[in-house]
Amino acid sequence: MCHLQEADGFARDNAGGCPKGRKGAFCCRAADDLNLSHTVISRHVRNLEAWLGTRLVDAGPRGIRLTAEGRIFAETVGIAFDLIAKSTAELRPAVNRTVLRIWCVPGLATRWLTPRFNQLQLALPGIDFVMRATDLEPDFTRYEADVDIRYSDEPRGNVRWILLERPRMFPVTSPEWISRNAPIRTLDDLVCQPLIHEESRDQWRQWFHKAGFEHEVVLNGPRLWSANLTVDAAVAGQGIALATRLIAADDLRAGRLVELLETDVRLGGYYFVGSRERWNEVTLARFRAWMQQSIAETIGGHSSDETSKPGR
Repeated sequence: MCHLQEADGFARDNAGGCPKGRKGAFCCRAADDLNLSHTVISRHVRNLEAWLGTRLVDAGPRGIRLTAEGRIFAETVGIAFDLIAKSTAELRPAVNRTVLRIWCVPGLATRWLTPRFNQLQLALPGIDFVMRATDLEPDFTRYEADVDIRYSDEPRGNVRWILLERPRMFPVTSPEWISRNAPIRTLDDLVCQPLIHEESRDQWRQWFHKAGFEHEVVLNGPRLWSANLTVDAAVAGQGIALATRLIAADDLRAGRLVELLETDVRLGGYYFVGSRERWNEVTLARFRAWMQQSIAETIGGHSSDETSKPGR
């Protein structure tokens, strides 16, 4: 279609060098670009005009010109082809990828991975990173993502994975909140406080159960959408949230958050997940190694005793 757009005025400058004349000059140029004979190109133009029932180009004394219909057709179809080419380029897998599409749970994406992007780009130069913070799991068969970093139980399905870390999960709040409220010394002190929840109150219920709280748990407090929002609320002095050591590490070191009580509760883990077919691609392997090393070097909270366990 770009050759229809080039038709205006092209033959005027080039007709003399082509034995087929002005229209032939245009077809010669298109044939060279597409590595086809000018006869094939000319036939395709004629067939397209016949199928549409209208002329797309006119040959005159001043060279080849698009007709009014040809201009409209070239502009409209050209836009469509550009969209198809863009979508194809975004979805098409490549052995030597220069783009790495990462899906990551929002809390880890916002509070741990994003602040380390400069380090990541220095460690893996020449790679364009595209990250989506989401709790959804990508369809690797449709190339929605190259890597999925999720917080869950052991992944299932036709994927490969490693366990990056099974972190402690513990209650955190701000120094400001601590200064305004009675001390929290026991689980009984904690359970009646304005706890900050994610989508539901199930996580706090599980946490109290694993922490050894033996009474019925009646919880209150706001329910927010993600771990990132709950930690933001805790930093702002709005109450007490649950956080993993990776999500809370930077805020703990900076003094924006304080851990309450001393517990060792683990609910799920962070998993690095990818498709079986592409697991050993160089870019994925390099990113996987960087994640393992960077998590191990993260200071804040206690280190996990079960990290980087290989999966299926």
